[in-house]
Amino acid sequence: MEHKVGTREEWLAARMELLEAEKELTRRGDEVARQRQELPWVRVDKEYRFDTDDGPAGLADLFRGNSQLLVYHFMFGPDYTAGCPSCSSIADGFNGSVVHLANHDVTLHAVAQAPLAKLQAYKRRMGWTFPWASSAGSDFNYDFRVTHSAEEWRTGSVEYNYRQLDVRPLGAADLRADLVELAAGTGTDFPTYRQQGPGVSAFALDEEDGAVYHTYSSYERGVDAVWGMYPWLDRAPRGRNETGIWWRRKDEYPRR
Repeated sequence: MEHKVGTREEWLAARMELLEAEKELTRRGDEVARQRQELPWVRVDKEYRFDTDDGPAGLADLFRGNSQLLVYHFMFGPDYTAGCPSCSSIADGFNGSVVHLANHDVTLHAVAQAPLAKLQAYKRRMGWTFPWASSAGSDFNYDFRVTHSAEEWRTGSVEYNYRQLDVRPLGAADLRADLVELAAGTGTDFPTYRQQGPGVSAFALDEEDGAVYHTYSSYERGVDAVWGMYPWLDRAPRGRNETGIWWRRKDEYPRR
């Protein structure tokens, strides 16, 4: 064991110092949440179509009777054979939250570009019950900057997370092994895998005239906030303690 060991008194003194930092972080988090909620709303005038378990739907239909909609942009492209392992780990926490959110005027809905039949089969495999819509054939993923065409990636200039990115590897040897592993886990190569990106978007519905407004989107590390295992790991003795991508789909871990 390589860690400082002390007395209960020493621990308590250090814990009280940490408590002040935690309280300040909480207060700062409250302030950031307030700023997030004060963002101007942008009316969505474009018609988007989705395939759902209940049939074809528009964006307003995804609200399912509530006035607020949270969308998780799930990395499951049309050429994937399975959902992204990282997104799958995040989505494992959705089932328990959906009912509570629905009773607080908020609908949580996953959206992916793969055909509905693929999403339904994967949901059955994972044991998920949260609503999931296919945006296949729609501009939705492209407009909210979570899907980019192969042509866009080849240009070396892709807009993602509010900046221009060039994630093209110089060659196969330049790809990190963990990224190759992630792509292989979806049945694709890295360029195909990375045409998709994770994200979270929020929408509001004007119940009087049916207008939908885009209120918020976040990407990359901004998605960590809804990744349920990380707040737990941040409180574990060794923290995240990560060396590469260690997580798997929940049915791929060795039996313990």
